Amino acid sequence: MTKGKPKNNYHAPLRPDDTPKQTVGCRQANPEICNRHSMETVCAFVRANGICLSPPASWMKQYARLHSAKAAANGAGDQT
Repeated sequence: MTKGKPKNNYHAPLRPDDTPKQTVGCRQANPEICNRHSMETVCAFVRANGICLSPPASWMKQYARLHSAKAAANGAGDQT
């Protein structure tokens, strides 16, 4: 990855403020071609709080997958 190129966090673990409708940081597979890239009121790269208010259309399903994986991992840890 070249310096200055946005990082792809689509498969990264969920963060506390991630929801099906917003993400902490950008979750676009290719942030450079996102039609909302650098929009002051929407894009995580330019918003002060780093929250993206327009995640990819596939984000709801990905959120559910990551949420299930997190719950499974937490449940596995409880069975010690």
